[in-house]
Amino acid sequence: MSASSIAIPTSHWPHRLPGLALAAAIGLVALVLGRLAPLIGGPVIAIVLGMILSTRGVTRPVHRPGLAFASRQVLQGSIVALGFGLSLGQLAKVGLASLPVMLVTLGVAGTSAWLLGRWLGVPDKLKVLVGVGTAICGGSAIAAVTPILKPEDHDVALAMSTIFLFNIVGVLAFPVLGHWMQLSDPDFGLWAGTAINDTAAVVAAAYSYSQAAGEYATVVKLTRATMIIPVCLVLAIVVAAKARRSTGHTGANATNLAAVFPWFILWFVVAAGLRSAGLVPEGLLPIIKVAAEFFILVALSAIGLSANLRRIVETGARPILLGLGVWFSVAASSLLVQWCTRHL
Repeated sequence: MSASSIAIPTSHWPHRLPGLALAAAIGLVALVLGRLAPLIGGPVIAIVLGMILSTRGVTRPVHRPGLAFASRQVLQGSIVALGFGLSLGQLAKVGLASLPVMLVTLGVAGTSAWLLGRWLGVPDKLKVLVGVGTAICGGSAIAAVTPILKPEDHDVALAMSTIFLFNIVGVLAFPVLGHWMQLSDPDFGLWAGTAINDTAAVVAAAYSYSQAAGEYATVVKLTRATMIIPVCLVLAIVVAAKARRSTGHTGANATNLAAVFPWFILWFVVAAGLRSAGLVPEGLLPIIKVAAEFFILVALSAIGLSANLRRIVETGARPILLGLGVWFSVAASSLLVQWCTRHL
């Protein structure tokens, strides 16, 4: 979150209000429905509602400035607020134990997304969105890298829909497969925490396996979410390098890197550090959590309202096939690493 994104000219606000109000209204509905249907979750509901209303012609030119603001600045602010939900100390023990599995699955996700995406002819930014969403934390990871990649809104919608599909598959299939393989509670928790996309789906699958598996999987999943920080930094460097190549500039790297550096991730780390140091009153944490959830729903509603459904239909089944291949690779590699660490 750069200084320029914080200093917002007040003269722009009248133009942004219609779009912001529309996105906020959908976000509020998605927040309520997400509570009633946690398996689906508010993020998917928000983006789907936005897309449905977009097809109904609700979006007008007057909404565009507010929708653009919500899908960028509001999105970045929500990611910063999510940092207050992380305590770095509580993640240390389980996080270190699960780190080898997470690093392998992260590498597998990135490699398989790129190779399979090239074979399927999936656009580069969509490949990254699906790969990051599968490797780290589903919709939250997609939201975090969106300000860096600046993909088309329909690519974000496609990635979110793909992640949602395999969340459902994971919740239904993982407990059955875990019992069939006779996994222990920690083993299943590690598998679910590293191979299922969104936090809600991880919790649903792991707690249906056992209470102990649910507790273990939750900590693994929270640790896994912190991987978005180095991933965002790497993506920022890659984007800067591409910008230098496209412009032919051969000077210092600082200018281009500073332009694309995800400053909101730095504030995300600061927020987590404040929480870990006990500098945030406990009574404020539930309020911050709900606010972060609501703002991310507002941003996703704006993305759905801005999505080009005609281009989504034209894309066809390729993103789904990409998501299936990446998800299977991550799930299999997670089990393989666990087996190797115990038997080799």
